[in-house]
Amino acid sequence: MNNAFSKAAIWLVIALVLFTVFKQFDSRQSRGNEMVYSQFMEEAQAGRIKQVTVDGRTLRGRTTNDREFTSYSPGDIWMVTDLIKYGVQVRAKPEEEPSLLMSLFVSWFPMLLLIGVWVFFMRQMQGGGKGGAFSFGKSRARLLDESNNSVTFADVAGCDEAKEDVQELVDFLRDPTKFQKLGGRIPRGILLVGPPGTGKTLLAKAIAGEAKVPFFSISGSDFVEMFVGVGAARVRDMFEQAKKQSPCIIFIDEIDAVGRQRGAGLGGGNDEREQTLNQMLVEMDGFETSQGTIVIAATNRPDVLDPALLRPGRFDRQVVVSLPDIRGRDQILRVHMRKVPIAPDVDPSVLARGTPGFSGADLANLVNEASLFAARRNGRVVDMVDFEKAKDKIIMGAERRSLVMPEEERRNTAYHESGHAIVARMLPKTDPVHKVTIIPRGRALGVTMQLPETDRYSMDKLRMLDTIAVLFGGRIAEELFMDQMTTGASNDFERATAIARDMVTRYGMSESLGPMVYAENEGEVFLGRSVTKTTHMSESTMQKVDHEIRSIIDSQYARARQLLDSSRDKVHAMAHALLEFETIDADQIDDIMNGRPIRQPKPGMAPGPGGNNNRPPGGVAPNNAAAPAA
Repeated sequence: MNNAFSKAAIWLVIALVLFTVFKQFDSRQSRGNEMVYSQFMEEAQAGRIKQVTVDGRTLRGRTTNDREFTSYSPGDIWMVTDLIKYGVQVRAKPEEEPSLLMSLFVSWFPMLLLIGVWVFFMRQMQGGGKGGAFSFGKSRARLLDESNNSVTFADVAGCDEAKEDVQELVDFLRDPTKFQKLGGRIPRGILLVGPPGTGKTLLAKAIAGEAKVPFFSISGSDFVEMFVGVGAARVRDMFEQAKKQSPCIIFIDEIDAVGRQRGAGLGGGNDEREQTLNQMLVEMDGFETSQGTIVIAATNRPDVLDPALLRPGRFDRQVVVSLPDIRGRDQILRVHMRKVPIAPDVDPSVLARGTPGFSGADLANLVNEASLFAARRNGRVVDMVDFEKAKDKIIMGAERRSLVMPEEERRNTAYHESGHAIVARMLPKTDPVHKVTIIPRGRALGVTMQLPETDRYSMDKLRMLDTIAVLFGGRIAEELFMDQMTTGASNDFERATAIARDMVTRYGMSESLGPMVYAENEGEVFLGRSVTKTTHMSESTMQKVDHEIRSIIDSQYARARQLLDSSRDKVHAMAHALLEFETIDADQIDDIMNGRPIRQPKPGMAPGPGGNNNRPPGGVAPNNAAAPAA
């Protein structure tokens, strides 16, 4: 109905514009043969006017030579008498009284037009078509049915524990008596928590595909509007729609947009977001609680949510969707490889071991990038070399082979990356060196890429000290072999200082200061917590903290220098290999460390045409990348 009204209003405006244009055109046409009144009377007196029709003050006539004309009378009362005296045939057109309907239309049309335009623009401001100009409080939740959603639990991999928790919810919706006969009740709400890209929204879609019940999907930002009270009204409307479809599931994505802790806003306590949150709290577990409506929400910031939202009775259960382990990555890769023609040499388990810390979204991107690499070389299938190139691009950044640098800077980058790699290979608690390159990638001029052998969930003191020593290896190699210092080690110093500071102030790894936290993260919830760092320390304690940090840095710097000074031949050999091949892998690094001749690069991984002709160094590594010159 509203849609038909808006179309009619648009056509009415178009008709009015066309009518005005045609009338203007007609009036111009009529003015083309207009005769002024004085000339008209002179022509009549001379006997050259045959007839005249009087229509009010408009005079339409014909001359003796059959030329039509139009004139306008100034209101001369003797005009008709004079025309008859001059022998002109005079006719009069009777005045037509306008009808009552036409009079009302003419008088009210401008007002109706203004009202129609106002209603049209108000509808446009509210997204058009969803309830008209008075749909501010209507929910924007989308109802999914089986025909619109084909995602099932078979499409979700790498989070078996989370699938078990939500599978229980699906079983309850299908057969509630199985749980009710033992006194169990269905959870009111489930909060999916995890880092970005781990599959929280995909898991919710799988629940919709498996549950066979109505599924309302909405984003947390859809509740927020420029008008006060709209968010709360939309919450009420959404739950009213859900009651009519009960049992059903409501999924709220990114709930932290409206669920942040109350009372911490910079604009006061009673703002629009808090009203929306209060209404949601009441609807989930208030005086009138709806039965059979389950709320599932997803967020990657559970620390900023209001405690009242997380209590039992509202979100009874928090399901953690964490980063996948090696087995989960293997399963996720197999799911995404179903849509891609894969070569026989591609082993998902090998790729899973080489992608620690990757989320499900990262692994999907890996498969997509590998298929793009295969398409660029006009391949029929995606092979292992394509996956290696895609992994290097994601971890280290895209190659910048067009960047040309002076040979001296290129040699400096080769020694810098050799220093990182040699120190990393000689220390016991460092991750294996997977690849070293001097091809520019991203913002870095060179990369030493380390990959852990297994998933790691904590760091011990010796491993952190070895990591600091590896970070210093690049600068020390520049000093020992190039007799200079460059800005390429700036990022290494930042990371080494941050690790040493955390060891002293957060992890209690200082013998003199002991197991005590000397820095506390405090931040406004409105700004997202952990924004500012406040230290509650005296001046003398701060001096001790700085002394301990300096002691850790100096000792590891000296340790790395001693290792490189005693391995000069290996550093020279690795730098020369980098200048020749630009990229060396773990097997070639083993040859250098064992004093054997360096083998040639693997097919498909060698530099392209042009070899190493004055191409700059480059890369970007997770642990020790050389930053570009400032």
